[in-house]
Amino acid sequence: MPVSDYQMVDAWTKVLKLSRLEAGQTVTILTSASTHPQTLSTALIATQSMSAIVNRLDLPPVNGEKALSRDSLAYLGTTPLTGNRAAIAALKESDLVLDLMTLLFSPEQLDILKTGTKILLAVEPPEVLTRLVPTSADRERVLAAQARIARAKEMHIVSAAGTDFRCPLGEFEPIAEYGFVDEPGRWDHWPSGFALTFPNDKEAHGRIVIDRGDILLPQKSYVQERIELTVEGGYATRIDGGTDAQLLSEYMSTFNDPEAYAISHIGWGLQPRAHWSTLGLYDREATIGMDARAFEGNFLFSLGPNNEAGGSRTTTCHIDIPLRHCDVFLDGDAVVRDGVVLER
Repeated sequence: MPVSDYQMVDAWTKVLKLSRLEAGQTVTILTSASTHPQTLSTALIATQSMSAIVNRLDLPPVNGEKALSRDSLAYLGTTPLTGNRAAIAALKESDLVLDLMTLLFSPEQLDILKTGTKILLAVEPPEVLTRLVPTSADRERVLAAQARIARAKEMHIVSAAGTDFRCPLGEFEPIAEYGFVDEPGRWDHWPSGFALTFPNDKEAHGRIVIDRGDILLPQKSYVQERIELTVEGGYATRIDGGTDAQLLSEYMSTFNDPEAYAISHIGWGLQPRAHWSTLGLYDREATIGMDARAFEGNFLFSLGPNNEAGGSRTTTCHIDIPLRHCDVFLDGDAVVRDGVVLER
């Protein structure tokens, strides 16, 4: 159901206040051909109403001829900022960048953040954005989970479906995504609500069973037949199963890159207002599936790069897979039981 401009302006205003936008600060709204017009128009109103200095930087799309999907996270090659010194300079001079285009996993984004510029990604449709406006309570909950990960040496995931997966930790800092940017140099994604980290490079091992009803992204599909991943030395070395396994394997092979099979980020969802079932209610091209990534109690793991955490691995392939009904342990202590987050 569509939302009104009034609701979107109100949502933007709440997020911008949580992001500590102050009068006189410079905001650059980064857009491209896929930017939702209502998200853009209401962002312009909200930022100007808070007396910010507002710019819009519109850049042409890239990689369309290479990607197999229109999803902005399906192909992580070059961005419109690659080699674009003038655009990069403008973003570095901004206090806040509202990314309505998607720079995620790009070296340009990391370079911009180092200057203290804050970047907030917002590419979901307005209906999702207004339903999942972040709160201070979201922040506190996610930060608590981040702190627990920071103290751990191993994350162990098991499930009745057959998952038995171990990830040594400590090489990379954990990350908290709660939907707003309240510190200089911070990146976040509205909507979100999860804590994550990356396993020590080339050390994750075990078996991951993607069960019926679990989700593949960017395919944006519910799995109909079990898929079993064998993980050795930090890489998925086997993909076994029926048609769904074949579809996943064939898709990954198109990147022609062994790094596509590496275990990327791991963590669990903490957003009670996100829902596993929502993906089936939207057109596939209308959403990137943030409900699926953030719904409370999922175990979310990824295949592909680790450069967002400071690692050296880059690849154009990035696949997020949220699983239901898992137990997640940190150093033997349960933080999620059968898909239910344990509060402590």
